[in-house]
Amino acid sequence: MSGPRGLLVLRAGALTTVQDRGRPGWAHLGVPRSGALDAGAHALANRLVGNPVDAATLETTLDGVALRALAPVTVAVTGAPCAVRASGRPVAWGEPVWLPGGAELEVGRAESGLRSYVAVRGGFGVPAVLGSRATDLLSGLGPPVLAAGTLLPVGPPGRDPARGADGAGAGAGAAGSAGAGAAGSELVLPLRLGPRADWFTAESIAGLWRSGYRVSALSNRIGLRTEAGPPLRRARGGELPSEGMVLGAVQVPPDGLPVVFLADHPVTGGYPVIGVIAEGPPLDAAAQARPGTGVRFVRAGRN
Repeated sequence: MSGPRGLLVLRAGALTTVQDRGRPGWAHLGVPRSGALDAGAHALANRLVGNPVDAATLETTLDGVALRALAPVTVAVTGAPCAVRASGRPVAWGEPVWLPGGAELEVGRAESGLRSYVAVRGGFGVPAVLGSRATDLLSGLGPPVLAAGTLLPVGPPGRDPARGADGAGAGAGAAGSAGAGAAGSELVLPLRLGPRADWFTAESIAGLWRSGYRVSALSNRIGLRTEAGPPLRRARGGELPSEGMVLGAVQVPPDGLPVVFLADHPVTGGYPVIGVIAEGPPLDAAAQARPGTGVRFVRAGRN
């Protein structure tokens, strides 16, 4: 079977979206950044199939996705470890896999972590909005959340074929590690205090380093919410005028429980930000933390 380059969604899973590196630089117009929550796993999936790092991938949530190749393609699955099958037969996770036309790719339930990433050589060629193909759940920009029957076009492949998976190689070859995609039993987040740490009592800040929290089931692509830890007490009353928010900002709402802003976060907010977590592996791990996972904040650098 051969036809137009594309992948047909057979099973969309709990939440599967198209993601790339997002659309930074539009916050002044009220547009969130969005993009892949686990940036490292997204980048690895693209490397495995020979794509540039900004090519669009699929981000699944917990129970994967099922796709049918309309023509021969090379794919790779990274992020949360899971079983991967091609037309019912087990194939490699974390390595490039060649699919003939008509083959069905089944990305299974995450064995640990939350989010897996599916890359296809050539990238998913959905229309770009403000320079990005990312689905933004807060603003509604980008392609809609995937549903069964959605046809995903695939762009032309780049110059460099995926090593060991350029057709007849049948997907054996390129090695890769997606260890950053699997969260451990405790999520450790290095926090740099500011800009509004002075809104909280010294006792609360000291307690923050000593205490543990848990990931709340209310967490989503907008933010990782915490529960079961000591509320942070304010040193002053009143409210702030809305001010700019950044990826990794730790905002403290009236209940005193920290919220870590992730990729679909709002661009402004009025609750004080006690500190910021820098982009990189800690935020990637936050993207993979399941509800109930322990959370501990530690000092980052000199605060």
